[in-house]
Amino acid sequence: MSTYTPKNILITGAAGFIACHVANRLVRSYPDYKIVVLDKLDYCSNLKNLIPSRPSPNFKFVKGDIASADLVNYLLITESIDTIMHFAAQTHVDNSFGNSFEFTKNNIYGTHVLLEACKVTGQIRRFIHVSTDEVYGETDEDAVVGNHEASQLLPTNPYSATKAGAEMLVMAYGRSYGLPVITTRGNNVYGPNQFPEKLIPKFILLAMRGKTLPIHGDGCNVRSYLYCEDVAEAFEVILHKGEVGHVYNIGTTKERRVIDVAKDICKLFNMDPDKSIEFVENRPFNDQRYFLDDQKLKELGWSERTLWEEGLKKTIEWYTKNPDWWGDVSGALLPHPRMLMMPGGIERHLDGAEKYDSGSSEFSAKSNETKTVAPAPKSSDVPQKSPFKFLIYGRTGWIGGLLGKLCEKQGIPYEYGKGRLEDRSKLLADINAVKPTHVFNAAGVTGRPNVDWCESHKPETIRTNVAGTLNLADVCREHGLLMMNFATGCIFEYDAKHPEGSGIGFKEEDTPNFAGSFYSKTKAMVRALLTTLKQYDNVCTLRVRMPISSDLNNPRNFITKISRYNKVVNIPNSMTILDELLPISIEMAKRNLTGIWNFTNPGVVSHNEILEMYKKYIDPAFTWANFTLEEQAKVIVAARSNNEMDASKLKKEFPELLPIKESLIKYVFEPNKKTSA
Repeated sequence: MSTYTPKNILITGAAGFIACHVANRLVRSYPDYKIVVLDKLDYCSNLKNLIPSRPSPNFKFVKGDIASADLVNYLLITESIDTIMHFAAQTHVDNSFGNSFEFTKNNIYGTHVLLEACKVTGQIRRFIHVSTDEVYGETDEDAVVGNHEASQLLPTNPYSATKAGAEMLVMAYGRSYGLPVITTRGNNVYGPNQFPEKLIPKFILLAMRGKTLPIHGDGCNVRSYLYCEDVAEAFEVILHKGEVGHVYNIGTTKERRVIDVAKDICKLFNMDPDKSIEFVENRPFNDQRYFLDDQKLKELGWSERTLWEEGLKKTIEWYTKNPDWWGDVSGALLPHPRMLMMPGGIERHLDGAEKYDSGSSEFSAKSNETKTVAPAPKSSDVPQKSPFKFLIYGRTGWIGGLLGKLCEKQGIPYEYGKGRLEDRSKLLADINAVKPTHVFNAAGVTGRPNVDWCESHKPETIRTNVAGTLNLADVCREHGLLMMNFATGCIFEYDAKHPEGSGIGFKEEDTPNFAGSFYSKTKAMVRALLTTLKQYDNVCTLRVRMPISSDLNNPRNFITKISRYNKVVNIPNSMTILDELLPISIEMAKRNLTGIWNFTNPGVVSHNEILEMYKKYIDPAFTWANFTLEEQAKVIVAARSNNEMDASKLKKEFPELLPIKESLIKYVFEPNKKTSA
């Protein structure tokens, strides 16, 4: 059996759970190997996981995303990488049911970027791709032989489907370009340093807090568990002895039911299982069993060393000594977490708020350069020199792009800001360079493709939505500038004082009552801070909800979204027709209006009412189905806001403002009419 000796190894995702144990082991055991770690430090990663390696001269950490081709190519060349161990991935199955696009981006596209970089540089001698046992799909309950490496791939959830897709790319690059690839497929892993979205650390932390252990369904689902150090040793063996072009299962034939795992943890904490275990609603598509044949890896000389009882005790000891390793993980400890992602990109399921500062759009500028626009007047009604000049943040977002188009149409000079909202010095530089009369803030984070992304990216969300917004407001105040701040109305939900269908809407001064998503919490924080800090009387806050425009091809358009779903809920909501209201926002700036404004058309409209209009004006053959909020909750992570907002304040200032249904017909459906309706 030939052996392989690497020199310079790139390990992706090594601030995460399994890869940190592999990286620390290799750094410790092979001082002649240079270990370069690449990790973007997502919610389930932690630099502290690499503390054992950080003082070592053969260790280097690089913060970055595998989806960045420039960065990956740069690292391969400058670090003379000859070996890649690719662990980086989104792995939590529950999240994948909502956040499938984020899983595709990380698990498939990220892998593709790495493979292409390997092909281009031509210097890689080993590419070890880390996959999962879940690509095989569910194992029959009565099967006595596990899935072997040549078994058919039959993934049953979006997570495992993206891992299977990544495997196909790895195999293709091996065959087409001769890339020296090896693939691993592993059972469940447990041990120190694991983020508590996974079963064992979740149960341990709950037991430490004296809380009940929630079990999905009846707890009879069967899983195989390997201790992390045994798995790290398996990768060490595969690195040195694995054959190019081969697949290796990393598994154990020792299986345990989830209920038995919970009982074992209760026993070690001296808890009564009958009182400490709670059976909750089963998660969607909870596979009954995964079972692997691990004989091939054993032939390389590896074997499981750590007994279940020993590994579980070590794990409990670690979490007992490090209870705050991950900070506030209360959201991850819920029976059905609503903290961790779902789509993390440009689409919103039933939440109209948008990620204003990123994502593609037909209105996006094509460079990051500051753009100055002072178009020639198009009629004698437009003055030759405008008294206004706008500085707009959110260049690549939907609303930011539309604002630029409106400025061009009205002959208003404008520039897009270069600085990020969190960077005060860059904001000051923008204002000093542009010398605006007004500042528009259409930048903000809601997620990619929706608000569920924020549940697992809280620091980024806080930085932009809270710290960034307040930073910009403060800079504008210092310079005597009015800031038009696009916010959200998704901070309310129907309640006893504002029941659905009553026509009683939430007013501008009402206290937010919806905290179902972290995104909404950050928006409510800003509202509370701006209200408390009375000196910020230079801000005009516009609460947008479920924005709609006449561009029915735009994926951010609420109508576009719901017309593409198989099922929708049917709840009346306040909404914002951008074609009518964005010009009003410019007029509000000209009038120097301040304070909070519910920036919606008067009245409410339901999903079904919109789709009936779509059928009438656009597609007579269009059909759809409804589902309940309870059914919707099974396929999303963060709850969605439903409410009616009182637009009487805006209507009083702009009497011409149309009710929502009339505005829909005038600005959206009539211009797009394709039927004889």
